[in-house]
Amino acid sequence: METIYLCIIIFLFALAIFDLAVGVSNDAVNFLNSAVGAKAASFKTILFIAGLGIFIGAALSNGMMDIARHGIYQPQHFYFAEIMCILLAVMLTDVVLLDVFNSMGMPTSTTVSMVFELLGGTFALSLIKVQGSDTLGLGDLINTDKALSVIMAIFVSVAIAFFFGMIVQWIARVVFTFNYKRKMKYSIALFGGIAATSILYFMLFKGLKESSFMTPENKQWIQANAWMLIASFLVFFTLLMQVLHWCKVNVFRIVVLMGTFALALAFAGNDLVNFIGIPLTGFSAFMDYTANGNGNANGFLMSSLLGAAQTPWYFLVGAGAVMVYALCTSKKAQAVIKTSVDLARQDESEEAFGSTPIARTLVRFSMTLANGIASITPESTKAWLNKRFRKD
Repeated sequence: METIYLCIIIFLFALAIFDLAVGVSNDAVNFLNSAVGAKAASFKTILFIAGLGIFIGAALSNGMMDIARHGIYQPQHFYFAEIMCILLAVMLTDVVLLDVFNSMGMPTSTTVSMVFELLGGTFALSLIKVQGSDTLGLGDLINTDKALSVIMAIFVSVAIAFFFGMIVQWIARVVFTFNYKRKMKYSIALFGGIAATSILYFMLFKGLKESSFMTPENKQWIQANAWMLIASFLVFFTLLMQVLHWCKVNVFRIVVLMGTFALALAFAGNDLVNFIGIPLTGFSAFMDYTANGNGNANGFLMSSLLGAAQTPWYFLVGAGAVMVYALCTSKKAQAVIKTSVDLARQDESEEAFGSTPIARTLVRFSMTLANGIASITPESTKAWLNKRFRKD
């Protein structure tokens, strides 16, 4: 019996390699489209910077693996055979789903895919268990609170990204106007310093806070000296950006490439669980079963999955290497990037996707809100803003 489950584990890891390849192809748009669209550097340079960020982020990742272990289902109520059934279904579905979307050049959320695949597999198996049990209910088998919080976080993050992306873009345009090269003399150093400090803040304080090298002592020291570090970064990067500007270096390119590295780092650290979290969960369950299961796959409960994940470093490094290789060689990744860059263009051309009622409602609401704000804005302020937004 153990031989069958060993074959399943090997198959899960084989699927993980394919999932890493198609997942990177899908998510390449998240950290490459800005640099590619802005032509911040050559495509090979952008790939090198993103690949470096992916490898470092993957090698240092560890904190999100618990989502695949006990974030959606309650493992203490599932037997080993049932857990393996769920994990195998999730991996098969994920590879097919992501590859279909990539083939059409359409990006999709790997996190949404994994969460709903886990939820769907758990729900289907839970219905069977509830039907044959007088004591268990769906609430006992599905971690509804955690699943709901993850799903809500996904949708809320979209709204937050939309809002703050709009605000930052508007402020940047007001500061630099469309004729930005003439407006950089006195503001570019501070703008670059704030941008670089913000990127570094989210890299160190948010993106890597659950990384393997972040000991409790390191976390405590960073937390205690957070404001001092932020102020030091701001002063250093403001001076650095001014020196680079005097040396005729385009500070905007530096900021975009820093952002590309930070996004790739965050992507690898956050989304690695979407690609290898399921196989590693299966591997951990199999090791516990072989050690304590006594060959009873249908009677051994997986309470061990309630513990925190301890991912061996060689799995993380290997996953990082596969992701970097897929990023540099995948043609589908370039197709997905092209879709995103085309959607972000400012000139008019034939649209690849039609409008939807939700999109039209959002546009109407935005225009109504903008008109309402304009009606209470002084004429002198509106004239100044209109001048900043002239495209000539």
